[in-house]
Amino acid sequence: MEMPTKKNAIASNRDAWNDSARHHKDAPDWQALVKVVSHRDFCCIDDTLRGVLEQVGVDGKDVVQLGCNNGRESLSLFALGARSVVGVDQSDAFLDQARELAGLSPHEPEFIEADIHHLPAELHDRFDVALITIGVLNWMPDIGEFFHHVAQTLKPGGALVVYETHPFLEMVDPEAADPYRLDSSYFRSEPFVQDQPIVYEGKVDQHTASSYWFVHTLGAIFTGAIEAGLQISHFKEYPHSNREELYDRYERQTAQLPLCFTWVGVKR
Repeated sequence: MEMPTKKNAIASNRDAWNDSARHHKDAPDWQALVKVVSHRDFCCIDDTLRGVLEQVGVDGKDVVQLGCNNGRESLSLFALGARSVVGVDQSDAFLDQARELAGLSPHEPEFIEADIHHLPAELHDRFDVALITIGVLNWMPDIGEFFHHVAQTLKPGGALVVYETHPFLEMVDPEAADPYRLDSSYFRSEPFVQDQPIVYEGKVDQHTASSYWFVHTLGAIFTGAIEAGLQISHFKEYPHSNREELYDRYERQTAQLPLCFTWVGVKR
């Protein structure tokens, strides 16, 4: 199978996410968000990420979330005291949902449609904290180039906070006949390709634009960040999953895999 160029993979991922947005809005999670997002203290950030953000310090700070999806986490940052919040995503369909949720909220985040590889100059050197949560790093074809652009958003001394699924999980397939057998190399170079809508639970049986999920080792993540001028100040791995429920089966095992991690890099 011929692999796309970086540019074409990014564009195809955008098309796939735009097509998938309607399926996410049909899910029960959307109706639940609509009911609670109007509360001033609304926060859907879990205790693990909340603890790291509080340690880094969000109160009174300018924060950007890169890959903000429908904006629920961006809105949650106000409950931690953020002074201003900007959410960036390349999917205009999900940003429509983000603005709809913001319209129900007492807070006023800004949402910007942009490919992270082509961020508007107005976002450069602007933020105290940048946030990346699950399902962002693996959509990026070149992790080093990605961190270079992310670092540009931070003021000197600003912190990038990452809360991601662990790359060890890319080695297993929770839907395989034996979900505990290693299924893929940790050093896999070609992306996983999907031609069905991107949904968090189950599958939607219809054809859509191809989405490309790239595997990055921890070594590649650390090296890319360091070369982008970020100094690693925190790294912690956890035995709980922050991914789809299918992956909960890997929790509480005798031979326990690391399932997710938090990571902080400070711009030098």
